[in-house]
Amino acid sequence: MAHQIEPGRAGKPSLAKRGVATVVLVAVAALAVHLVIGILTTVFWIVAIVAVVVAALWAVKTLF
Repeated sequence: MAHQIEPGRAGKPSLAKRGVATVVLVAVAALAVHLVIGILTTVFWIVAIVAVVVAALWAVKTLF
C-alpha cells in the first residue's frame, strides 16, 4: 500500500503549528503542576488539622 502526500504539504507541520503545540503543552504542564501542588497543600492542611485535634484531645484527657 503506497502512502500519498498531498501536494504542497511537507512531512513536518509548519513552524507556527509547532509553536502553538509547544505553547499548549507548556500550558498543560503548568496547569498539571499547579493542580498537584494544590492537592498536596490540601492533604498537608488536613493532616495538620487532624494532628491539632488529636493533640487537643490528648491534652484534655491528660489534664482532666
